[in-house]
Amino acid sequence: MNLKPISISLSPNTEKDDTFLAFKLLFKPWSWEKGAAIRELENKFKEYLGINHAISFNSGRSSLLILLKALEIEKGGEVLIQAFTCNAASNPIIWSGLKPVYVDCDEDTFNIDFEDIKKKTNSKSKALIVQHTFGLAAEMDKIVEFCEENNLILIEDCAHSLGATFSGKKIGTFGKAAFFSFSRDKIISSVYGGMLVTNDSILTERIYEIYKNVKFPTFFWIKQQLLHPILMNILILPTYRRLGKYLLVLFQKLNLLSMAVHFKEKKGELPGYFPKRLPNALAALALNQFNKLEKFNAHRKIIAQLYRDDLEETYFKVPVSDNQIYLRFTLKHPKAHEIIKYFWKKNILIGDWYTSPLAPKDTDLEKLQYEKESCPKAEKLARTTFNLPTHINISEKEAKKIVNLLKEYGNKGDTE
Repeated sequence: MNLKPISISLSPNTEKDDTFLAFKLLFKPWSWEKGAAIRELENKFKEYLGINHAISFNSGRSSLLILLKALEIEKGGEVLIQAFTCNAASNPIIWSGLKPVYVDCDEDTFNIDFEDIKKKTNSKSKALIVQHTFGLAAEMDKIVEFCEENNLILIEDCAHSLGATFSGKKIGTFGKAAFFSFSRDKIISSVYGGMLVTNDSILTERIYEIYKNVKFPTFFWIKQQLLHPILMNILILPTYRRLGKYLLVLFQKLNLLSMAVHFKEKKGELPGYFPKRLPNALAALALNQFNKLEKFNAHRKIIAQLYRDDLEETYFKVPVSDNQIYLRFTLKHPKAHEIIKYFWKKNILIGDWYTSPLAPKDTDLEKLQYEKESCPKAEKLARTTFNLPTHINISEKEAKKIVNLLKEYGNKGDTE
């Protein structure tokens, strides 16, 4: 019996060199905070995107929080943001004293619904955050024009989409500013991490004024993140089916490993480790992954095409084809949640992004200021979607196994 799962998360991008690097860094605490990796990562980001300014933080939400403060939007101003997202995207709006206004999403692209943007924009609307969901680029031509006409600050949420393009232009270069995430299951991963980018020099000056007072995370927190790829790949994943899943819970309860989402965030509250700078140790992990970005995204495209070729003529509704990077390959089916459970029982941990219009599913929607039924398409997608893995550690053989099991499931008559 193979105890290691086929998984969509749980440190998906980590290869042997990443684990070894984390192990080496664990024994070099003098290099955890300051170091050359921070500036090198920022410079490589600027060069890759062809953008003037890049400032690193310990997460995407830290990046967004600092950005919103630097934009100096009047308290109570409204920020448009799509539903069918994570609370990590909307919380910084609330933490900044602003009001999130949730916009519905397109059922085919999973991105923001342009018609609903127009309906929900008013005189109080100050900014629009556009998420490129699962690595599929939003309709940036329409959105840029609309923001210019309505004096809206355009912010790109590129947490899923490092390397994606729209009309030949890299995602993250269309708006006033953009932010990226290096969380544990994003395009590249340093367990926690993020980057804020902009071409606006005046805005950058304001960001750096705030940045001067932003501290590094604690040594304890940094150690948690360094332990993640080590414990995950040496102890948890190899024994997952029998022991590993219990070790994961135990290590999190013992605070040896961090949670992807703090319990406070589920209630709209700010945890103590946001906002913080990106420490050098995690910048080194992110830099090692960034150097493999093209390989990672080329692999994602191959696996996504395999899924598409094998599933396009079946009862599973595949996503639109736009030669994108597919952080996750998301399918639609009326019994999506049953399919997720069916696969989990077989030690294949396919994804459940998102089972709520604001994930995780135990997020307090009222405290995140989301009104139920305000985004019916997003709520429908939360009931009818599931994701397949595309990351570097998923082989074509494993992808074929997933496809065959999906076809078997359908042949059992579970397609009504």
